[in-house]
Amino acid sequence: MTTTQNLVVRSFNDRAEGLSHFMLRAGEAPRFIAIDDQAGCPMETALAALEWTRVVGILRDDDLLHAGRLTSETAAAVVERKSDRGRQFVYLGPRLDAPPMDVFEGAVLYDEPGVKAVEFNERAHALAHFLRATSGVGALMALLGRRAPELRHLRRWLGPILQELDAPRPLMAGWFAASAGGCLFAYPEGDIVCRYIEVGLDS
Repeated sequence: MTTTQNLVVRSFNDRAEGLSHFMLRAGEAPRFIAIDDQAGCPMETALAALEWTRVVGILRDDDLLHAGRLTSETAAAVVERKSDRGRQFVYLGPRLDAPPMDVFEGAVLYDEPGVKAVEFNERAHALAHFLRATSGVGALMALLGRRAPELRHLRRWLGPILQELDAPRPLMAGWFAASAGGCLFAYPEGDIVCRYIEVGLDS
């Protein structure tokens, strides 16, 4: 059986209509949503960051992305990771941005120039640390779903989706599954308020 890639693109003049369409298409798939869906999350360095973290082994394919933030200079994330002690939540971010942390909240995995990793037993503690470090500006969080997106699916579908953009656009929301992925992008100028792009396999 051969497979081909499907492409769906829809533009919306109303932000609420665009978000409603996104939620309908996402269904039960893991998704993340921008904390400020009007500002969104900048995506100019997203593909490079995903590839670099894969090559050096910082973010694994089976990690689940619970929160993320990208800028032109820094990046931060919270991932859910399997370990011998069960599932752990790991904050990874710039060392200089990491705020003071109470000892009971988590354990420092490594603290090197430019990057700091802190492991937490609870998702809430990891996300609280992430929000303190980033202030939530331009951040994405896994919300309104049963689980967070897997990095393997994010790496598979984000590239083809971004290729369909006419220019770099901030991401408002995204969902990623084994067979497809879809993203809603903000359009700050012009008549179009947001655009939804979905790619997937058609067997």
